[in-house]
Amino acid sequence: MGNRRKARELALNALFQGEMTETSAVENFPLLCENFEINKKAIPYGQELVEGITDNWEVINAKIAESAVNWRVSRMSVLDRNIIRLAAYELMYKEEVPPRVAIDEAIELAKRYCGEDSPGFINGILDAILKNIGKEK
Repeated sequence: MGNRRKARELALNALFQGEMTETSAVENFPLLCENFEINKKAIPYGQELVEGITDNWEVINAKIAESAVNWRVSRMSVLDRNIIRLAAYELMYKEEVPPRVAIDEAIELAKRYCGEDSPGFINGILDAILKNIGKEK
C-alpha cells in the first residue's frame, strides 16, 4: 500500500473518531499515529488532509450537499461522508492529485470499510462534485 493511500486511511480514521467522539480530528491525528504502527512517510500527507478538511469543513460540506441530490450530509453514514470529504478536499484543493485518482482512492476506502452499496454511492456523489467544480476526470 502506497504512502498516500495509508495517509488517506489514517486521515479517515481521525475524521471518523472525531465525529464519533465529538472531538477534534486534528487533535486525534497525533494520538492515532502514536498508538498504531504507522509508516512515518504517510504522516505528513495524512496530517495535511485532516487539517485541510477541518479548515474547509463548511465549504466541503456545502459542496457535498449541493452534489448529493435527495441526500442530506447528516443522513449519510459517518464513514461514507468522511470518505466523500477526503476526496472532495483533494478534488477542490489539491491540484497535484488527478481527479480520477482522488475518486478511485475514495472507492477503494469504501470497499475496505463500508457496505456493498457505498462504493457506487460515493462514486456518484464525487462525480457530481467534479462536475459542480468544473473539472474533468
